[in-house]
Amino acid sequence: MSLKSSATAGRANAHRLVRITTFGFLALAMLLVHRAAEAVDGCMVILCLAAPKWREVPMCVPVIHQLHRDLARGRPFPVCNTAGPNNWTENTWASAPGNCPEHYTRLVEGPNRPMPVCDYAGVVTVYVNGAPFTRTWWNADADSVTEFTPAAKAQLGTWDPKFDDDHALWLALQPPPTPACPPLC
Repeated sequence: MSLKSSATAGRANAHRLVRITTFGFLALAMLLVHRAAEAVDGCMVILCLAAPKWREVPMCVPVIHQLHRDLARGRPFPVCNTAGPNNWTENTWASAPGNCPEHYTRLVEGPNRPMPVCDYAGVVTVYVNGAPFTRTWWNADADSVTEFTPAAKAQLGTWDPKFDDDHALWLALQPPPTPACPPLC
């Protein structure tokens, strides 16, 4: 191979590398733009989670389903910069029995003893005016239930009663408490 053909081949490889690098950069940029387009609007999430029945609001259903998928994949909770200083959300993982409602806690057989497990993966708490307003217990498969605080119930007037109904059913199925034994049993 002559020096001239070697230089020509080198330039051709350099041009190919530039084209590949440029294509890779453009592909990465398109991927990032696509990911950003899929991102959930934090303000919309807060409004939907604070709604009396988000499942009945057509705009909220895809937003909350995407939120659940994102949180299950370890993505951070979306931010709402216009929520105000006393309004925010907080996402935490559910863990039984400490961070899981009693009626959604199950005992499963562990290697040495039964272990408490929560029916939900996490909980999103919405704070309004610095106080808890709602707590939405969620799973990656878009199953969720919202617990409305007394303040939320008073302000909203109507709300999705599923959390309260589930709790009432759970209470009704509990065995009666054992009577206290008199001192001379």
